[in-house]
Amino acid sequence: MAVRSKAVVRDLRRVNRSALLRLLFMDGPLNRVGLGRLTGLSSASVTTLTSALLEEGLIVEAGQEQSDGGRPRVMLQVNPEFGAVIGVEIGETGIRIEGFDLRLRVAGVAEVGLHPQHHEADTAIEEIVRAIEKLGSQFGSEGRRLLGVGIAVPGMVEHHADDALVHAPSIGWHGVALERRMRERIGVPVFAENGAKVLGQAEMWLGSGRGSQDAVVTLWGTGVGAAIFTNGALYRGATSSAGEWGHTCIVVGGRRCRCGSQGCLEAYIGAEGLLAAWRQSDPAVPASDADEEDWADRLLDAAATSESAARTLDDAATYFGVAAANLANLFNPELIVIGGWLGLKFGPSLLGRIREVVREQALEYTASQVRIEIGLIGTDAVAMGASTLVIDTLLANGGVLPANGDAALQRSTLA
Repeated sequence: MAVRSKAVVRDLRRVNRSALLRLLFMDGPLNRVGLGRLTGLSSASVTTLTSALLEEGLIVEAGQEQSDGGRPRVMLQVNPEFGAVIGVEIGETGIRIEGFDLRLRVAGVAEVGLHPQHHEADTAIEEIVRAIEKLGSQFGSEGRRLLGVGIAVPGMVEHHADDALVHAPSIGWHGVALERRMRERIGVPVFAENGAKVLGQAEMWLGSGRGSQDAVVTLWGTGVGAAIFTNGALYRGATSSAGEWGHTCIVVGGRRCRCGSQGCLEAYIGAEGLLAAWRQSDPAVPASDADEEDWADRLLDAAATSESAARTLDDAATYFGVAAANLANLFNPELIVIGGWLGLKFGPSLLGRIREVVREQALEYTASQVRIEIGLIGTDAVAMGASTLVIDTLLANGGVLPANGDAALQRSTLA
């Protein structure tokens, strides 16, 4: 019974530390009085817990705040220099690796000159490990400790207690034990998740979704996906595959999608389908690689004078708007965010049309309640979102990250 009591006390302490750290990360700096009010903890508990967190270096003092008639109150915040995290974006056409401090400011970038579709998973993993080791060495020379690595992938992630299997057919990955293999090589905690989901996390923490509880963050790029948040938490579904918005049917018996089905949203607004539609309407459009961004810039420029280009973009906005209206009717979000590299390029020009289509297609009251906005974070969103997998786990466990192979703490609350 004594052992059980100690375990309960230890778990309660971790929960309370987690509550304080999450508030300080999301809303800091805050003073101890504010922390007590927001968490419901007693002033004695807040003092004890924050003293320990200060001693461990997880939080730091951030100046003083004048109080009404009393002594100035010390402000506290998460220590951005406590350690660094790395976010890896494995896209369909490239790999992006960035390091961040604990305020999610970029602290370093590593290059990987490899096209994932043209190489086996083993080769890609080897190159990613080398880049992480190089970035880790940079952090070491700067006195930064590498806390962990988050990896975003263009496919489904099957989570287990001590590993995650990646199923990403678009880059030829089938059941790749990514977390375990990476942990064995680099010796720090590693967390993997779908790219659309981590992009959503980044926007919910620091971007357009900040402060929202029920939202859908879309990824519009080479592929198309979505992250669905209800009551502030990510909805993953029974097997982690929720959010495959790009493979919902928008036209019965329509265009063949690369997934093998017909009429998928991705076949109409994904990079390959959109470029094909433009070229079909105007044979004079030069041949381009759908994965390169320059054609999208040319399409935007051409829309000012070319009827075919303008129609291609209007069709894309219509398809996006109809699919977004379906999201609105199904999930009743307060917010739909347009993200992804094509979303960021086309969204500002097409936002008015997309909003108009949603008003036309969604139920009247539902449409009146949903906001549709462009993502704020930009091209760093997926890599930054991947890094939040590490930070989220750190916060959820009261400032503790798992030792290599420790399954008990090996999962971010996002996942």
